[in-house]
Amino acid sequence: MSTLVKAMSNFRLAVVQLDVTSVKADNLRRARRLVTEAAGRGSKVVLLPECFNSPYGPSFFSAYAERIPGESTQMLSEAAKENKVFLVGGSIPEEDGGKLYNTCSVFGPDGGLILKHRKIHLFDIDVPGKIRFQESETLSPGNSLSMFETPFCKVGVGICYDMRFAELAQLYSRKGCQLLVYPGAFNMTTGPAHWELLQRGRAVDNQVYVATASPARDESASYVAWGHSTVVNPWGEVVSKAGPEEAVIYADIDLQYLADIRQQIPITTQRRDDLYTVTSVQEGSS
Repeated sequence: MSTLVKAMSNFRLAVVQLDVTSVKADNLRRARRLVTEAAGRGSKVVLLPECFNSPYGPSFFSAYAERIPGESTQMLSEAAKENKVFLVGGSIPEEDGGKLYNTCSVFGPDGGLILKHRKIHLFDIDVPGKIRFQESETLSPGNSLSMFETPFCKVGVGICYDMRFAELAQLYSRKGCQLLVYPGAFNMTTGPAHWELLQRGRAVDNQVYVATASPARDESASYVAWGHSTVVNPWGEVVSKAGPEEAVIYADIDLQYLADIRQQIPITTQRRDDLYTVTSVQEGSS
């Protein structure tokens, strides 16, 4: 393998687990600083958490919502360009046409907007005695898949609850994605039960890397995030994991290792497409 090919098959991913406060300017300033820190340690792709610019919850979405472009995405664009990284901007509450969305913006090393992913599956759950949450009371769902190319690999984007839907990850894998990223804010009920389990499942099912970015845990918040941002490899192993506090974690993504796994257990060529299939109704941005 040539030195160039080898270099392009390996890259460093950074996941920022941000301590999100009620002060948007502080959130943006700290996020920018941690992106710079991550780039300084050789990261080529940096992932921020869900609702990185605001507290998470229906009572906050309208107050913190922005149009795109806006204050938060301007910071993301500048941080990506200054540090020459692909920056997956977690998510922010987006206002567009009188509707609110939970939106992830991705920026390239030139500072240009590559895509917007609006959360497809809204977080509407009711676990008696533990948690009830209804994103659909204030948010509208997105309607497309979201993928982007890097010099290293193709990346599929989901937000939090999107990770529970195996079909989305399957489609991303079939469309050539080797890394799936999910900014997410699981809570103290669903976090310990399903956060890591779902990531490992998506990784093993599709033989891809999976990365999740959570806000840091704030016990005083109205919605307490689980934290524990994680990176899982195609064998289903956790290769990097944060605790509950603010942190930046790193993982060296090895695409040759991914290729080896797919050769050793060749499920991509063993599927029975004559018996079953998963297809997309609408093509997404890529």
